[in-house]
Amino acid sequence: MIRVRTPEIQGFETEHASIMRKLAPECMVLLKSDGTLPLQNAGKIALYGNGARNTVKGGTGSGDVNVRHFVTVEEGLINAGFEITTGNWLDSYGSLAKEAKIAFDKKLKEEAEELGIDPAFYAMGQVMPEPGYDLPLDGEGDTALYILARNSGECVDRKIVEGDIRLSATEIRDIIALHEKYEHFILVLNVGGMVDLTPVQKVDNILLISQLGTATGDAFADVLLGRSYPSGKLTMTWAPIDAYPSTEGFGHPDDTPYREGIYVGYRYFDKADVEPLYPFGFGLGYTDFRIGSGKVTVRDNIITVSVKVENIGNVPGKEVVQVYYSAPDGRLDKPTQELAAYIKTKELAGGESEELTVSFPGEEMASYDTERASYILEQGIYYIRVGNSSRNTHICGAVSVEKETVVEALRNLGGDPGFEDLKIEGSGFTCPEEETEKEAAEVVALAFEHDLKRKTVYRSEPEAYLYRGECTWKEVKEGTRPLGDFVASLTNEQLSYLCIGDYKESQKDTDEVMDVIGDASGTVAGAAGETTTRLEGLGVGRAVMADGPAGLRLSTAYRLEGNVAKQAEPEEAEEAAENPADAVYYQYCTAIPIGTALAQSWNDELSRSCGDIVGKEMEMFGTPVWLAPAMNIQRSPLCGRNFEYYSEDPLISGRVAAGITFGVQLHKGCITTIKHFACNNQETNRYFSNSLVSERALREIYLKGFEICVKTSQPGALMTSYNLINGEHACNRKDLVTAILRDEWGYDGIVMTDWLVTGGVDLGKGRHPYASAAGCVKAGNDITMPGMPSDREDIMKALSDPEHPYTLTRAELQVCAGRVLRMILKLNGNVCV
Repeated sequence: MIRVRTPEIQGFETEHASIMRKLAPECMVLLKSDGTLPLQNAGKIALYGNGARNTVKGGTGSGDVNVRHFVTVEEGLINAGFEITTGNWLDSYGSLAKEAKIAFDKKLKEEAEELGIDPAFYAMGQVMPEPGYDLPLDGEGDTALYILARNSGECVDRKIVEGDIRLSATEIRDIIALHEKYEHFILVLNVGGMVDLTPVQKVDNILLISQLGTATGDAFADVLLGRSYPSGKLTMTWAPIDAYPSTEGFGHPDDTPYREGIYVGYRYFDKADVEPLYPFGFGLGYTDFRIGSGKVTVRDNIITVSVKVENIGNVPGKEVVQVYYSAPDGRLDKPTQELAAYIKTKELAGGESEELTVSFPGEEMASYDTERASYILEQGIYYIRVGNSSRNTHICGAVSVEKETVVEALRNLGGDPGFEDLKIEGSGFTCPEEETEKEAAEVVALAFEHDLKRKTVYRSEPEAYLYRGECTWKEVKEGTRPLGDFVASLTNEQLSYLCIGDYKESQKDTDEVMDVIGDASGTVAGAAGETTTRLEGLGVGRAVMADGPAGLRLSTAYRLEGNVAKQAEPEEAEEAAENPADAVYYQYCTAIPIGTALAQSWNDELSRSCGDIVGKEMEMFGTPVWLAPAMNIQRSPLCGRNFEYYSEDPLISGRVAAGITFGVQLHKGCITTIKHFACNNQETNRYFSNSLVSERALREIYLKGFEICVKTSQPGALMTSYNLINGEHACNRKDLVTAILRDEWGYDGIVMTDWLVTGGVDLGKGRHPYASAAGCVKAGNDITMPGMPSDREDIMKALSDPEHPYTLTRAELQVCAGRVLRMILKLNGNVCV
């Protein structure tokens, strides 16, 4: 671990910010363009909007990163040489927004006191809606920018109100007025998720810059001036909020029915033939591309699409080739099309072309048949499509499945929601040339000679490790004794401590809530938690966990009190800068683009590069376990944490998370923690919300991204979600954590809970209880975080009380504790002893 005392910019900060600035344009999505962009040169510019000076680098809560500095839009424009002519407007807006924020915070405090809830927890994630105002739009110049910002975060979902999902009356008025007043006008979206742009569709230029972390302002200025170019594509369908089937019933405090089943995002809009504002996969550029007709070949049941992409414009750019398949409707209803693969071109100069090939296994087109508990390829013709968005594809070939094929035989798991999923009749959206393309498509057979019938061996109850005499941790580390011998030598109490996080000394006899933000680790200030220190007398070190997922979330400054790191207040850091003898240290981390922005790049290598940056900083600051990436499905635009997540599509989610994991785990002793497993799709009453979801939707949509990431990259850790799934907490579901995750997918890392799922904070609750720490062990969820005395007591009671709802054997406790110890061994020198 490096302890940095100098406040000057360190080399790694400059290097990482430079990398982020270079990568960020690939995450931007150009939604509308009349040729105004890019601007020819820097000059006078009229800058308006709530995100101009108060640019949002990323959302709130665990998704935030405490950076030394990040570049706002205003600062980036000044750095690029623009003369901003609207200083008075920006100053006036800043003053009224500050006053509105004071009133908003006061209101939150009063509401918390009335409800009897800790104001700090009640305020977490609460975002002030955009206030109304009337300021003159009188900036000089022929070009104006309006930076529309939205923030969101943990604990609170977004709202269908003006100033949040919907534009405020003030925003609509000013955007339309600016469009009409200035010769050139660009609406810039500094948002983490969808906003309903229906009222401002007459605007000719709309650029989604998203929230890009440290380099936001500079990267935007580069794109504005054509020093770089946007090449991102949407990973969520944008439409009026009432058009999403998930809106009905969203945010119910007790039970949220996922009645739309598999029809999430574009799967719904395409099948129901509902025209979105901007479709999934859509994005323009500064140039145009021609995607060829494509050719489909099959070898060893691997489907390969070959296609030529040509830049038919005059400036450089990159295009994303998206491959979809349309499965035949049979006994199981199917979406109109589903994403099967994608690939991004290299940078192509004007007139340059590239031949691309992209492949996927034919068996991945299978659908889950709940009645037979199997993935099935039904008989018929599967049409392969290629294009650059879900609403701009053409049929390039077809694959024939001559007879129904069972791809994988499983078990019915996950529970029953108690209702039938939505079914949509008909073929849904089709392009005008559909029938002609079908007739012209060359049909290639998938040659399955028999059912694949991959069968999973589900594990039986574990047997206890046999005691083989005293065994030391030193012997295990040196490889002279197996880990099992050490586990067998531990008492039940010692094993129980390994299965909960390390709570503070003040919590030994109470369930007082730990300071999860700034004082959760004694080693790294601002870390989210760590494994137990109660076996340090035996030589077993702790593993420190840092939150994310847009970079490490640590305290920027801290003091050492003995060997304990304590967060330093900003004024202390300033004093220390003037007095080198005062031991204040610094942890300046890089904020990478938010999850949605990363996914919008459609570039797995970009994700890997960002993971590599985080991995370097993990090594530097001694945080070997990163509590990221977050990869839940963007079921609804209303979810407050969507900015952390990648997509409405599980293929993108799984591939982006795998790319980040590869980048982090290049660094020996560093691991990712993919989260939140599973169905963490709303924040309202998140500790007690019950997601009611069918097994087919669970497997095809909500678990599939996790499956892809696990099988592709084997992340070192996984975090279960707060919510219940069909009546039982995710962390207590053995069918989810052991049968699916470990037995079916072959996962071999550790599993931990999200923080405080077993209690410790009174936020009020509905009819569902907290989770059980003993239930976590029973399920195969290895660590309950952050850990409390009641968690240990629950585990110990479950070992001896046959009436406990989650009775435990010593063997079950040993298995979970053993996995925690194995993780600590893997972390090598990155654990603290």
